Amino acid sequence: MGTFIFRRLGVMILTALCLTFIVFFLTNLYPNLEKLAKTQGNQRMSDEAVTSYLSKNGHLQPLPVKYGQWLGVLPGFTYTDEETGKVTGRCIDVGVAPEDAPSFCGILQGDWGYSTVFKADAGGIVATRLGLTGKLMFWVMVLMVPSALIIGVLAGMREGSKLDRSLSTFSIASTATPEYVSGVIFITLLASSAGVKLFKGTATSAADNATFENFFLPVLTIALYGVGYIARMTRASMTEVMTAQYIRTARLKGVSFRNIVLKHALRNALIAPFTVIMLQFPWLLNGVVIVETLFNYKGFGWTLVQAAGNNDIDMLLACSVVAVFVVLVTQLISDIGYVFLNPRIRIA
Repeated sequence: MGTFIFRRLGVMILTALCLTFIVFFLTNLYPNLEKLAKTQGNQRMSDEAVTSYLSKNGHLQPLPVKYGQWLGVLPGFTYTDEETGKVTGRCIDVGVAPEDAPSFCGILQGDWGYSTVFKADAGGIVATRLGLTGKLMFWVMVLMVPSALIIGVLAGMREGSKLDRSLSTFSIASTATPEYVSGVIFITLLASSAGVKLFKGTATSAADNATFENFFLPVLTIALYGVGYIARMTRASMTEVMTAQYIRTARLKGVSFRNIVLKHALRNALIAPFTVIMLQFPWLLNGVVIVETLFNYKGFGWTLVQAAGNNDIDMLLACSVVAVFVVLVTQLISDIGYVFLNPRIRIA
């Protein structure tokens, strides 16, 4: 197991480097850099002024060099003004003498860059917004996972029954309804003056003080879409287990149906859904983009939309690092958990 984890960590690091380099390349294309210069300066800037701005801020360096500086494995960029002799650079903060500034200041040193939209350190903003999204994801999982497992197990216990058909229809309908559709429906029916106004709060206020009234609708919107997917996977797995030979043997021995389901079928039926549940974390991190924008809940997804819409390069890169990390870690946890759930699997 130790060798497996060590090998997977090596693959994860290599994968993270490749993915972040692709995002870094796309965000540092010249049209994006030109737009950044005009956003920070003047929309009517001449080409010479744009080039001067990009040169002073180190954007015209070779891409591998800029990527190494962003990671923190190469010394940070410095620029010396020929007229004033003033030295500026990536690692030189305001009020700090150039000789006192560190040579390396990248992701590895905890410097995530500066957000041109929020006018603050990108790392601090990501940490704050990710905490808000983490709260949203936690309550989504609390609502979604038990509901999906109960629906899937009940549907799979007796394949072809009326209960199975009813629950399967609900699962398919929930999965087929995107969040932006169900969210608009819920807002219209349950949170606006046009319908029954059960939820009087706003998701924006939930960031400071989450209550049932201002937080349940975004949680329900996200959970409803995921419930159907997990329930269908659980139902398929439960159906397959209930037709296994050892289940038939237990029935012939006179074991009660309740004990067959709880003691024999349930654990094996949860192996496949466990992997799907773990994969919900990266899906939730990306899926909240729509819901947070729809409900104006200022979490990670809302921040990502703001950064993308305003060409905030450092913030986009910070969000990409978080997204890559979440995906890779959940994949690792999923693989390890799969082995513990199914002892027949051996790691070479």
